[in-house]
Amino acid sequence: MSQTRLLALVGSLRAASINRRLAEAAAKTAPEGVEISLYEGLADIPFYNEDIDVEGKVPAAAQALRDAVAAADGLLLVTPEYNGTLPAVLKNAIDWVSRPYGVGAVKDKPVAVVSASISANAAKWAHGDAVKALGVAGASVVEDAHLHFGTIGQRFVEVHPAEDAEALTQIAATVGTLVEAARGNLVTA
Repeated sequence: MSQTRLLALVGSLRAASINRRLAEAAAKTAPEGVEISLYEGLADIPFYNEDIDVEGKVPAAAQALRDAVAAADGLLLVTPEYNGTLPAVLKNAIDWVSRPYGVGAVKDKPVAVVSASISANAAKWAHGDAVKALGVAGASVVEDAHLHFGTIGQRFVEVHPAEDAEALTQIAATVGTLVEAARGNLVTA
C-alpha cells in the first residue's frame, strides 16, 4: 500500500493556537503509512478575486495551496469560530482550491472538519459553515469524521491536546475515518 497523504488546514494563524495544537496532535496519531502535514502559508494568500485568478498569473501563494491540496489524498480542516462563523482565512482557502469550479483541487477530495472554541458550542456554527462551503466547492465531506471540542480555553490551557488521552483517542478516530475515505474504503457524502 502506498503512503496516504493528508493535509491539515488550520483556521487560526496564531502560532500557539489550540486549533493548531489539535492539528499537531492529529499528525501524531497518524497510523503507519499515513503522513499528515500542516499547511503553512494561509496568511500569505490574497483574498480570492477572479481578476487575479488567471491561468499563468495565479499568485504564487494561491498556486502553492492548490498544488498542496491536489497532491493530498485528503484534507483535515481545523477551525475555530470567529464571530459565529469560520475564519476568513479558511473560507479564502476553500475559495481558491474550489476554482476552476467543478475541477478545482478540492473536487471529490475527502475532507474532515474538526471545530474547537472557547465556548461550550464547540464552534459548531463555524463547523457547519465549513461543511457547507466545502460541499458547494465539490469536496467529499466525511461526516463520520467530524469532531467538536468546546471550552478549549479551560481544557487545553495547560495540557497539549496530544497529552489528553480522551482528545487523542477522538482525534485518532477522526484521522482513521478520514484515512479510510482517502483510501476509498468509506463512502462519503
